[in-house]
Amino acid sequence: MFTAISFGAKDLTLGTVWSAVFQYDPTLTSHQIIHELRLPRVIGAAVIGAGFAVAGALMQGITRNPLADSGILGVNAGAAMMVALSFAFFPNLPYSALMFVSFIGAVASTAFIFLLGASTPGGLTPLRLTLAGAVVAAMLHSLSSGIAIYYDLNQDLAFWYAGGVSGVKWPQLKLLVPVIALAILGAMMISRSVSLIALGEDVSVSLGVQTKRTRLIGIALAVILAGVGVSAAGSIGFVGLVIPHIVRKIVGVDYRFIIPLSGLLGAILLVLADLGARMVHPPKELAISLMVAMVGVPFFLYLARKERRAL
Repeated sequence: MFTAISFGAKDLTLGTVWSAVFQYDPTLTSHQIIHELRLPRVIGAAVIGAGFAVAGALMQGITRNPLADSGILGVNAGAAMMVALSFAFFPNLPYSALMFVSFIGAVASTAFIFLLGASTPGGLTPLRLTLAGAVVAAMLHSLSSGIAIYYDLNQDLAFWYAGGVSGVKWPQLKLLVPVIALAILGAMMISRSVSLIALGEDVSVSLGVQTKRTRLIGIALAVILAGVGVSAAGSIGFVGLVIPHIVRKIVGVDYRFIIPLSGLLGAILLVLADLGARMVHPPKELAISLMVAMVGVPFFLYLARKERRAL
């Protein structure tokens, strides 16, 4: 995080960053740059990255679907759809209200995807959940694009589609940090039950896990994490897909370790992605989603091929 704060349009030394964080002097321009622009941006990237990663870990454990992710399952698309509607009909909506609207969109799209996947004979399976998420995400993205074209919102929505944390400031962090921290804490509290559900329905039921309640709580927490993250940074995919798989290679299949370590590595990934987006072609910035997708897309294709062989 200190390295990410140091680099940008104006490079600063680590000593300057340290003094700006712990001995802030508002009369120094370098301290103002760090305190008002870079520090909240980097903290926001860390918090949002942790939220996306934990959301992905929860979804993969609860659905027993290694391809589950807030972007792939349409959660991000639902949140972005509500943001498009807000820009079209309520252009002066305050940030706190926009976060709430984005969260409502994430909840609605998730509920619709699960109902769609469960309505077919045989019930909800990992493959049906993935297909339902892909279909709903494509539909919502098409609707969002239509709204953007009709109401001339392309420039306003570009941030949400590209993804970025440049707009995160201290007032946004006051909303983001407690919500994401509490949701991650809730995920850690149900981590043992998620571990048992990931082993199979019969195993979890025989060991006394209330599977329906755990799934409902887990999905609710995942939607909160993903919805709040999208409302602040736009639609950033693949963080929740890649990180839990890397973590499982390190600590195994126990979600008591997967969830906190996913949060840590997700924070690191998004901080590095934001740093890379700023450093590739300074002073211009690339989209964070592009940097993450460079890792996420090949990884997703590898997992999809692996799952196909398993089937």
